[in-house]
Amino acid sequence: MQQVSDSSDAAHLESLGYEQKFDRKMSLWSNLALGFLYLSPLVSVVAMFAQGLATAGPPSMFWILIVGGGQLLVALIFGEIVAQYPIAGGLYQWARRLWSGKYAWMLSWIYLATVVVAIATTAMFSSSFVANLFTGTSTSTGAEVTPGVQALIAGTMLAVGVLLNMTGTKTLSRIAGAGLAAELVGVVAVGLYLLVFERHQPFSVFFDTMGTGGNGGYFSAFIGAALVGLLMVYGFEACGEVAEEVPNPGRRIPQAMILTVVVGAASALLSFAGYVLAAPNLQEIVDGEVADPIPVILQDSIGLFGTKAFMVIALTSFLACVMGQQAAASRLVFSFARDNMFPGSHVFSKLSKARHVPVNAIVGVNLLSGCILAFVYFFPESLFRVASMQMLAGYVAFQMVVFAALRSRLRGWNPAGSFTLGRAGLVVNIGALVYGVLSILVLARPSGDPSLAFVDRWIAVVGFAVVTLTGLAYLLIAKPEKNSTAPEGDAIEVANAMRARRAGQTQTAQTDEDRESAAVES
Repeated sequence: MQQVSDSSDAAHLESLGYEQKFDRKMSLWSNLALGFLYLSPLVSVVAMFAQGLATAGPPSMFWILIVGGGQLLVALIFGEIVAQYPIAGGLYQWARRLWSGKYAWMLSWIYLATVVVAIATTAMFSSSFVANLFTGTSTSTGAEVTPGVQALIAGTMLAVGVLLNMTGTKTLSRIAGAGLAAELVGVVAVGLYLLVFERHQPFSVFFDTMGTGGNGGYFSAFIGAALVGLLMVYGFEACGEVAEEVPNPGRRIPQAMILTVVVGAASALLSFAGYVLAAPNLQEIVDGEVADPIPVILQDSIGLFGTKAFMVIALTSFLACVMGQQAAASRLVFSFARDNMFPGSHVFSKLSKARHVPVNAIVGVNLLSGCILAFVYFFPESLFRVASMQMLAGYVAFQMVVFAALRSRLRGWNPAGSFTLGRAGLVVNIGALVYGVLSILVLARPSGDPSLAFVDRWIAVVGFAVVTLTGLAYLLIAKPEKNSTAPEGDAIEVANAMRARRAGQTQTAQTDEDRESAAVES
């Protein structure tokens, strides 16, 4: 049965213009794990817990629900697209086939910047966990991490992830599975334990702003905490980046994407709520007096040994998350280069002969992430502002796909993959676009701190503008779309061909059945 599935997958891929070269060894569980770890509720809660509480208090948690609902709409649209186009490279391929090579270039350039930064920021957020793991004494504020230590720890994590990714899809699948298990223990099990046995706060605390509104009013503070949800519920697109490594991708990848959003958002909500309710010093955290509150809460709740065990689980999750991001970025670069659309395409379009992975793309992506580590080393206070730019670029890339899908739908595209929304597709598509545009506007807002310089206040927009203008300049000067003969803008034609092919197969099957019946009767 597996061989039949692989043969059918290879035939569909060939009909889309590509030869099967990757090993299809990634199960539904592993594909879900990859998306879940890219989203990583454990990592995102660790990264945003203190920031969210200091900005808007406990009600900041509701952003997880808001963003989870919006991102589910986006995931449904992505599911329709990947079911028709299960090609490595995800967003690049989807944009190319829905619109054009030029459009796909800009989207992919923006998205690649997102993932490159995401790899670096995820690794940097892990540094406090490593520091707390090897700090033997208790502390009321969490371990202090210098910029040098942070850069060293993050650089080591990047290097380990690169080496493991080079060993092939099977290793990635195994690490993803181990990371998912670590996530479930670290998020669900610990969250439930805190809620049931270590609750120090009433549930009504989630409606208590705890003085975070200030003179500007609470609404502005609440909007300022949007990154709590926006950073926690994304990454499901990674399931589609490895489409050529998944058997029966037209069915499995949409399932994995939807489960990633639903399970990821629910896990993040449970974890965030558990830490809030278990915090004995909640007001101090909201006031910004505790540098790294989660290790402090854990130590107070489950003791030093339990906290150290949690740190090991968390670091497993961090490593798996980094590996998932590295894999997604490298497949995007490979797919980009395979179509001769990327600078240095002849280098980045190669797969290793032994492991069938894009080694050059993996190394190249992580060299760029290393540059981000160096930047934050010299400007330590820029970490969260860099993360804001990362999310703005990511949401713009997402919505470029959603917009391209809506444009194609209005021009007559009716998705023909194994997963479709039917008549609800247009409504969901519009809803996903509206949600995405509002999210982009929120992410583009300047910092509320008037003491910052102009560039610092608008760092997300400035960083996004630099990335976009650089990509646009290359597009206009180099004209990479002229180097490629890969199909583009063929969504309607491919959908019609898929339906015709299925109709022919059904007719052939019916004819064979009629012949068998006639033979039996005679």
